[in-house]
Amino acid sequence: MWGLVRLLLAWLGGWGCMGRLAAPAQAWAGSRGGPGPVLLRNRRSWVWNQFFVIEEYAGPEPVLIGKSLDREEKAQYVLLAQAVDRASNRPLEPPSEFIIKVQDINDNPPIFPLGPYHATVPEMSNVGTSVIQVTAHDADDPSYGNSAKLVYTVLDGLPFFSVDPQTGVVRTAIPNMDRETQEEFLVVIQAKDMGGHMGGLSGSTTVTVTLSDVNDNPPKFPQSLYQFSVVETAGPGTLVGRLRAQDPDLGDNALMAYSILDGEGSEAFSISTDSQGRDGLLTVRKPLDFETRRSYSFRVEATNTLIDPAYLRRGPFKDVASVRVAVQDAPEPPAFAQAAYHLAVPENKAPGTLVGQVSASDLDSPASPIRYSILPHSDPERCFSIEPEDGTIRTVVPLDRETRVWHNLTVLATELDSSAQASRVQVAIQTLDENDNAPQLAEPYDTFVCDSAAPGQLIQVIRALDRDEVGNSSRVSLQGPLGPDANFTVRDNRDGSASLLLPSRPAPPRQAPYLVPIELWDWGQPAMSSTATVTVSVCRCRPDGSVASCRPEAQLSPAGLSTGALLAIITCMGTLLALVVLFVALRRQKQEALMVLEEEDVRENIITYDDEGGGEEDTEAFDISALQNPDGAGPPNPGPPARRDVLPRARAPRQPRPPGPSDVAQLLALRLREADDDPSVPPYDSVQVYGYEGRGSSCGSLSSLGSGSEAGGASGPTEPLDDWGPLFRTLAELYGAKEPPAP
Repeated sequence: MWGLVRLLLAWLGGWGCMGRLAAPAQAWAGSRGGPGPVLLRNRRSWVWNQFFVIEEYAGPEPVLIGKSLDREEKAQYVLLAQAVDRASNRPLEPPSEFIIKVQDINDNPPIFPLGPYHATVPEMSNVGTSVIQVTAHDADDPSYGNSAKLVYTVLDGLPFFSVDPQTGVVRTAIPNMDRETQEEFLVVIQAKDMGGHMGGLSGSTTVTVTLSDVNDNPPKFPQSLYQFSVVETAGPGTLVGRLRAQDPDLGDNALMAYSILDGEGSEAFSISTDSQGRDGLLTVRKPLDFETRRSYSFRVEATNTLIDPAYLRRGPFKDVASVRVAVQDAPEPPAFAQAAYHLAVPENKAPGTLVGQVSASDLDSPASPIRYSILPHSDPERCFSIEPEDGTIRTVVPLDRETRVWHNLTVLATELDSSAQASRVQVAIQTLDENDNAPQLAEPYDTFVCDSAAPGQLIQVIRALDRDEVGNSSRVSLQGPLGPDANFTVRDNRDGSASLLLPSRPAPPRQAPYLVPIELWDWGQPAMSSTATVTVSVCRCRPDGSVASCRPEAQLSPAGLSTGALLAIITCMGTLLALVVLFVALRRQKQEALMVLEEEDVRENIITYDDEGGGEEDTEAFDISALQNPDGAGPPNPGPPARRDVLPRARAPRQPRPPGPSDVAQLLALRLREADDDPSVPPYDSVQVYGYEGRGSSCGSLSSLGSGSEAGGASGPTEPLDDWGPLFRTLAELYGAKEPPAP
């Protein structure tokens, strides 16, 4: 065991380690008169001291390392040592721990993990404006020597930028750096360890610095005078030209607004900024006329919309340029003297009556002749005509104001030398009213009066109307029959209405209604009058004032028949008509009940029974022969079989079936062909169940439908069931076993 300990110490000694083994201590303890000496022993233990080894050691002394150590990969090692008995390999004490720390050397250069860098700083910034901070990392031990002590310097980028040696903050070094002169700078920053002294390792990175724009440049027109031309026919909003004041700034700092300074230019033209905010768009504001004015001169100002107060000293941020616009002559259509015409003519005037006159002239050549016409769609009734040479408008037919008050014409003026040059104008002609209509009752009046009415009672308010409007034509007066023999009194209300009253003397009783004449006249010049009639019936009334009957009803009955007889005849005719309608409805309902199965979309064969079971009667609903053995089926019944799933109808008798085939497939094909050839069956699929297994097996049919029975005994199988094989052994044991002989 101690040899193993010595070997371990030698291995550790090669590492430059110091250690010692604490030997066990023995002590004797005893007392006079005691039992004897007592051995006291302390357990041995290891006492380890920390030790160090230089990384990448390459001295002449051999070391049991195996490879060079790198502190940056692992800064220390923890070893465990334990003494064991060589003979028994039992541990003599617990494990002991010792630590090996790797001493650092300057073997790692600084690196910039976030580089290369990009930064932005406003142009015209003051000296010392912070741009960005760069940071380098050194993998060496910062707590040992100066291996990780870094110093920052600028290798490229002077004199524009500087860097703080300790913090790595990059700052501007000169004032008034102009983006328009140089927008981007490439700065190289170096980080060196060992405090920047000779022998230290270094690393570098790049910082791309971009100068952001500020509004430090005013706009400037590249020329002092702009000249444009526009034809006189250009309408408002027509683009005349573009102006652009140059501004080397970017984005919002280069946005501009344009305005016209002089009054005469702002009246005829307007200027606005385009969607990009850079160009000024000069457009026509009002119609131009070459014959009136041939050119316009004015000034235009361009101004920055966003001005930074910090750079006002570099202003003013606006510029002015002169603009001259020449108006070009163009062929123009004739121009009417008025924008629209309003004429009037009395109604009922003879054809050819003068209505008015329109006038147009050629502005380019005032002496050029003009031709006038009325567009047909504006005068579809051809009520007016116009003189082509002078534009005089006359009536063609007499006009009626009560039919149409306004006539809206469209007059076309065309140059005689050039038919393409034409213009239009609206001419509104009003038909003036004349007193040519007599007043009339507002509606036909047919009223009644109770035979018990008191004298002077109001029977009806009669209203009148006059279609004329001129002067007093609309004022209408009404008058009834006069004299002591008048049956009714008409009182004029002086508002275009009159009251029909019962006179103090009652009207004599009569069966026919009274016809009261009414005279109406207006107050126009000349006055127009008419006569109308109001019908008044004398009726028998109930106490509440409602009509019970009127005397004229008696004259409505046919001669020789009383009212009761007439009612009886009407009652009999109504009863007879009701019986006929009822008979027709019942007959139609019966026919619909018989045809309901034909009209339905039958999907299944559904047989409905009204009893709880009919025994053999149930087999009448279908052909039982389809379920029987074809060998044992009897002859078919004469006549068609009954079908209860469809409406009974006459059909061709079914032909007798020949003996069925022995094969099931042939049998199914035969049944299918019979169903297809039968015209009495509906065109839908049906399922037929057959209780016949066919004759393909050696055992024949297993169905009992074709088997017979005799009284007094049963017939056994025609051949022994034992010969059918093991699959039918159980059946053979049930039905084919022989009875044991009688004792």
